[in-house]
Amino acid sequence: MIKAIFFDIDGTLISTNGTILDSTKRAIAQAQKNGILCGVSTGRGPESVERIVRELNLDMFITYNGQLVYTKDQTIYARPFEKAVVDEIVAYADRNSRQLMLGGRYHMEGSLTMRIGQSGFVRRMIRFVPRWFPIRGMKLALQRYSPNRRSNRYSKLAILNEPIYQCVMLSGEYEVEKFQQAFPHCDLQRSNPYTVDIVPKGGSKLRGIQFFLAHTGIELAEAMVFGDHWNDIEMIKGVGIGVSMGNGKEETKQAADFVTASNNEDGIEKALRHFQLI
Repeated sequence: MIKAIFFDIDGTLISTNGTILDSTKRAIAQAQKNGILCGVSTGRGPESVERIVRELNLDMFITYNGQLVYTKDQTIYARPFEKAVVDEIVAYADRNSRQLMLGGRYHMEGSLTMRIGQSGFVRRMIRFVPRWFPIRGMKLALQRYSPNRRSNRYSKLAILNEPIYQCVMLSGEYEVEKFQQAFPHCDLQRSNPYTVDIVPKGGSKLRGIQFFLAHTGIELAEAMVFGDHWNDIEMIKGVGIGVSMGNGKEETKQAADFVTASNNEDGIEKALRHFQLI
């Protein structure tokens, strides 16, 4: 029996125009009425999450790829970086003129370029960017010509006086091995071709889900998740029922117990009806 459902946000809970479908709102409300806890499991931070899901009355929030877990009433799990690890990441970004954002409990600070990229409008436009887009060239151009380029740009940010749960760096998929070598005390999570989420070693959406379930006494077999991208695969494999959206990556679909319709075609509602949860 499913007692808790977790939804990824981008490509899953929201459609490609950045809105939540009416069918999704109805389905979640009905699931909650049927006694099922509903929440998100996302790479986004709390500030961004709360802006997106304000129309929903969600029960729990797994944010920063599992590093910060909370409800409306309490923080259940919070695992920031050790300061020395944050210093390594910041030093790398400053030394190599890399675009970087740092995620704290209530906000993110860092690259203006990336903050603009996090906006709803830009995220909606990204879906029109062709696969052949020269990410490597864009990265090199920003490293060399960024108007904000200066020494020790990130090491002076005020947010470094707070716990940091996740860093996001502009990075193409071809840089995986380089980053693994550069940040041995971190794990890398990716939900798009343009940036990489850097989290403390062992951190993941599934780990965040496990802490929430342990807190509530719900078993992993009694949980269901929805996702579409690479950073959703572990949680899709790790719970009772893992659902991939129809627009998901092929690897995500292969890992899932069920593939539903896309995030534009009532995929969440259709899956919940398929499993007779609404």
